[in-house]
Amino acid sequence: MRIVFMGTPEFAVSSLDLLVQSGYNIVGVITSTDKLGGRGRKQLLESAVKKYALKNNLNILQPPNLKNPDFIAQLRALKADLQIVVAFRMLPEVVWNMPPQGTYNLHGSLLPKYRGAAPINWALIKGEEKTGVTSFKLKHEIDTGNIAFQEEIKINKTDNVQNLHDRMKIIGASVVLKTVQAIEKGTIVLKEQNESLVCKAPKIFQQDCQLDLSSSVITLYNYIRGLSPYPTSWTTFDQKKLKIFKATYSFENHKYSTGQFVLKPKKWLRLYCKDGYLDLKDIQLEGRKRMELKSFLNGFNIQENNLPFLLSD
Repeated sequence: MRIVFMGTPEFAVSSLDLLVQSGYNIVGVITSTDKLGGRGRKQLLESAVKKYALKNNLNILQPPNLKNPDFIAQLRALKADLQIVVAFRMLPEVVWNMPPQGTYNLHGSLLPKYRGAAPINWALIKGEEKTGVTSFKLKHEIDTGNIAFQEEIKINKTDNVQNLHDRMKIIGASVVLKTVQAIEKGTIVLKEQNESLVCKAPKIFQQDCQLDLSSSVITLYNYIRGLSPYPTSWTTFDQKKLKIFKATYSFENHKYSTGQFVLKPKKWLRLYCKDGYLDLKDIQLEGRKRMELKSFLNGFNIQENNLPFLLSD
């Protein structure tokens, strides 16, 4: 089969690599346009998928507009039998409906749960004990197509977005390969999604990342790991934004007010909420680098009459 692959971030590279290593004919790789970034936003940054495609001499297309007639003509000229999409943007019908075998997408959840742009984040934020990956055939409404294969993944209590993502991309690649093999053999069987189980996983913006300190400690803990390392939860500390990348938690009846920081010098820094506290482990104060708590406390000028926190008993 002639296959066009569409994807942008590192999550997609594992799937593309497995298809290449399995000997499939990737006639085109569609990825995002290069973006300016780095220091001073002067460096042209290529997507992870583009970097892989360049190393493996694959044909690359980077259309700024997926409806552009020139791009549509280029895509049609590739004469793909099948298109595979992993972590790319929404496709117009003229694109996803082009190949005779259709277009299949890999999604980072057990559809129909967590339809949307941030399924890994929301599964963690909601405290799920399992998630998974799903391959499905694209149709009009986003993430609603008929399911080909699913693979379940256990969520550990200490998982954050990064380590869950890293496990999911490997399992997701095997599901993509399984899907392509079934299409090739003509054994693919699709099933409709159960609409009664739908829940959403919308894109997360910076304004959504502030911790609601009136929440329970387990809710706050899940919110932190569901946004770590990006886009990162935060609260205010000494009138500055404090990003929290990692914390542990404990349930405890206490005397402190909600949102109070309490310090044991050189030992720990805790953020108290209504039913316990967060023990901060990996943080970044506005204007400073990200660092583990020990380094943060060592570099802090602790003067009791000018503390943004209380000293522990």
